[in-house]
Amino acid sequence: MNVLVIDVGGTHVKILATGHNDKREFASGPTLTAHDMASRVRELASEWSYDVVSVGYPGPVLHNRPVSEPKNLGPGWVGFDFKAAFERPIKVVNDAAMQALGSYRNGRMLFLGLGTGLGSTLIVDGIVEPMELGHLPFKKATYEDYVGARGLHRLSKKRWRKYVFDVVDRLVAALEPDDVVLGGGNAKMLKELPPTCRLGDNTNAFRGGFLMWRDTPRSGKSLSVAFDPAVAAKSRAKVSPERS
Repeated sequence: MNVLVIDVGGTHVKILATGHNDKREFASGPTLTAHDMASRVRELASEWSYDVVSVGYPGPVLHNRPVSEPKNLGPGWVGFDFKAAFERPIKVVNDAAMQALGSYRNGRMLFLGLGTGLGSTLIVDGIVEPMELGHLPFKKATYEDYVGARGLHRLSKKRWRKYVFDVVDRLVAALEPDDVVLGGGNAKMLKELPPTCRLGDNTNAFRGGFLMWRDTPRSGKSLSVAFDPAVAAKSRAKVSPERS
């Protein structure tokens, strides 16, 4: 089965298909609608052969559908028919959950994505639970207002890094994970990592997208995926590191 993985972000949309090593991408931003995204992806992937599609969406997802419009993109995502747009079977998940799935090793892992916002996912013994921790109150705003892109642009890098350490410390104390992965495009801005953390890689989003079609869904309030770490290890070997 050939999979097309679409990682929808606040600044870029990135795609990769089974059998290919080099991702393709285009700029997103506050005017990008769901219809525009699908049209651009179909054009960009026109030379690739794929049977199914995985979509990482920057917002909450329930039963394969976005349940709220993204804060950093244009309108039209809630109710959009992804299956009809791509004429393929579709799986839509939160983008942080997709990257977390590709980053998972074992045990209880917390994934935090430092990007346009703050993505968050908890995986416990292979069960993926997407979360929206970035919107929780923090100081005068929310977590993502301090450690997301808005915080990075508003604050000095030194102050931003201090807030990242603070937020990670608070979430680790609350959730008690065995493993913490810091992913997202801005994770590379950290000079050092908070204690017990490891650095993720954006290619893990593609690995997660591939793995979504290898695992059996379980029932739950949101996305729950039965996950085999051995499958992840094989997938990591097949995906080349992201190139700058």
